[in-house]
Amino acid sequence: MACTHITSTQLKAPSVYTQVHKEECTQCFDNQDGSEGIDVCLTCFNGGCIDPTRDHARNHFKLTGHPLTLNIRRIVVDKPDDGTPPPQKISKLAIVPEDEEVKYDYSLKIRCYACQGAEAAKDCTPEVLAVVEGIMSAMSSAKQSEVKAWEEEITACEHTLCLQQDPPKKLEQQSLAHCASCELNENLWLCLTCGNLACGRRHYDGSGGNNHALEHFEQTGHGVSCKLGTITPEGTADIYCYSCNDARLDNDLSTHLANWGINIAQQTKTEKSMTELQLEQNLKFDFSMTTEDGKQLEPKFGAGYTGLKNLGNSCYMASVLQSVFDIGAFQERYYEQLNDHAKICTNEPANCWHCQLHKLADGMLSGRYSQPNPKKSDEQVPSQDGIAPGMFKALVGKGHEEFSTMRQQDAYEFFQYLTKTITQKEHATKTADPTSQFEFTIEQRLQCGKCKKVRYQTDNANSVSVSVPAKQLGEDAYEPVDFYECMDTFVAEELVEGYNCPSCNEKTTAHKSTKFGTFPKVLVVHARRFAFIDWVPRKLNVEIKFPEGELKFDKYLGSGQQPDEELLPEDAPPAAAEPQFDETAVEQLMAMGFPENRCKRALLNTGNNGAEIAMNWLFEHMEDPGIDDPLPSQAASGGASGPSEEQIGILCEMGFTPLQAKKALKETSNDPQRALDWLFSHPDETGEESDETTPKESPGDANPPFNYIVKSFVSHKGTSVHCGHYVAHVFKEGQWVLFNDNKVAVSPKPPMGEAYLYFLQRA
Repeated sequence: MACTHITSTQLKAPSVYTQVHKEECTQCFDNQDGSEGIDVCLTCFNGGCIDPTRDHARNHFKLTGHPLTLNIRRIVVDKPDDGTPPPQKISKLAIVPEDEEVKYDYSLKIRCYACQGAEAAKDCTPEVLAVVEGIMSAMSSAKQSEVKAWEEEITACEHTLCLQQDPPKKLEQQSLAHCASCELNENLWLCLTCGNLACGRRHYDGSGGNNHALEHFEQTGHGVSCKLGTITPEGTADIYCYSCNDARLDNDLSTHLANWGINIAQQTKTEKSMTELQLEQNLKFDFSMTTEDGKQLEPKFGAGYTGLKNLGNSCYMASVLQSVFDIGAFQERYYEQLNDHAKICTNEPANCWHCQLHKLADGMLSGRYSQPNPKKSDEQVPSQDGIAPGMFKALVGKGHEEFSTMRQQDAYEFFQYLTKTITQKEHATKTADPTSQFEFTIEQRLQCGKCKKVRYQTDNANSVSVSVPAKQLGEDAYEPVDFYECMDTFVAEELVEGYNCPSCNEKTTAHKSTKFGTFPKVLVVHARRFAFIDWVPRKLNVEIKFPEGELKFDKYLGSGQQPDEELLPEDAPPAAAEPQFDETAVEQLMAMGFPENRCKRALLNTGNNGAEIAMNWLFEHMEDPGIDDPLPSQAASGGASGPSEEQIGILCEMGFTPLQAKKALKETSNDPQRALDWLFSHPDETGEESDETTPKESPGDANPPFNYIVKSFVSHKGTSVHCGHYVAHVFKEGQWVLFNDNKVAVSPKPPMGEAYLYFLQRA
């Protein structure tokens, strides 16, 4: 019987902006390379697996009613040795997506789930075939996200637009052979103003150049340079403006090069661009996969031993995820509790936080994707492909200035961002938040050196950042330090000069110290290995020595106020003062014709968030009776005017009550983002005024002993947190295992002393 849904289903081909999930299932890591391929919904372009145990494609039909799918199975073929098209003329630094058609053949089938999954190809209409063609020609959602993240918009600047060149002359071939100030013959930059050729910047590892192009700019003020070897006949090249200290676009590059006798049409690209070099640099760093006697490390496969493919500078994320998903609470929440989430979730899976966290947990922990690659059976040491967490990376980094890009990031910053985001997402679910494993309190103690009175303050935290004492032995050699030395620096007492003591009513010297108020189940310790040396951030290669057995933290527990200690009085309220305003915003509003008093009132009521928001507020409150009243002082209003309805509404939309929102905004001078952080760090705050003196329960535990073991650690290789390579070592089943992107192997001698981030588990 013919399928009637072919003609009755409303279909529309995807546009260039449509997310087409055609490479892998949105709810697991089954992909089109599997024996059954995946099904892509012809209505919404969701990708679903057809594995009988998960069957996400059929489940998608049950939830949405979308009957028709395109089954795509990809088959590897030999790449033909044909010519490559000329490079596009671009105004972006971007990774151009590869043309997959030259690498694979595709087996395509149309099936209808309303007809029990029967094939419906013979009944296809031209409309259906147009949708199929649109899916196959569309850039996949994974590649779309990757390319978008790689792209770095390059624009012209006043220095390239208004470039004044010296009189034209043809540069001799000899003068273009090496730097004018040294014998370097690569990474050469041509000054477009005077034609001087000089080498590039000196890198920390001694490569790159001798800074002669930079020195030429400092001596002459000639800012715009072009990197020889990157010039293409299409008119592209690396242009750098030293005045802007950034990559730029030169719209008249061919004219400017012709001034020095260089014909663009005759140029051939011979050197890598700055973007290509940056990628290559991060790929160069690799932790050894061999033992001291040259033998390959023993690979690991199966449940809990799945590697994460490097998406391009994503090792900072992969290493943190390997450590975090080794923790039982994360496994229980996102692997076990969400096992049936896909059956009831009505959100778009690719944009659903819980769908993607379960997908990630299932991919890492199930063992399905951690098997020896049969296509590489000729390898002496078997390897796995691992999984590519591109969908999760796109979701977790969405809207973030740094984590949405493909640039290398700091692993510790990502840990903090990840846990903060999880806490916010779990707030609305009212379920156990696994990030509570990291939470504890810090006790701050302040004592006036004159009157000896004290003040205690308790803050919530989820990690500690400790400095690594550097005792230099040579140019880049340091004496090893004991782990407890690092912790001692964290709790060490420091002097506070010029402390305005509210008891003495004069400036004194105070003593400030930090200890633990409580301890968490998992203590995350960030070892600060980077320092500014001659104003340049450098990595300190200091080895941290760990004692045998458990780490004992009892001595770092704070004691709180002692019976013989007298508390300092509260600080006196500040004198009345005029609120602070963004003067630029005030001037912009006054230029529109609004009186100064109204402009400032509008900025106060919108949290000083810019002229545009304040302008909208003014238009809505033009007729308010008190619009021209004198402004309240900061002191009278607790540091700022009351929160606006808009600010309260922002927090209420995230599941908080108006009372909670008002209290948080009051505590943070009406800054909604800070207020959100405040609310999450005060989970028991109701916002209601209360006379109760019973202290609220603090996160963590204050009952000794506080003994820990190192359960995992993240290491970094390279000179800077923004380049180099991160890996994770995790202690599993009695042995240390190295997770180096998608390479997973037993590590007989893990470099624990070189780590950047430690995950310590309470014994």
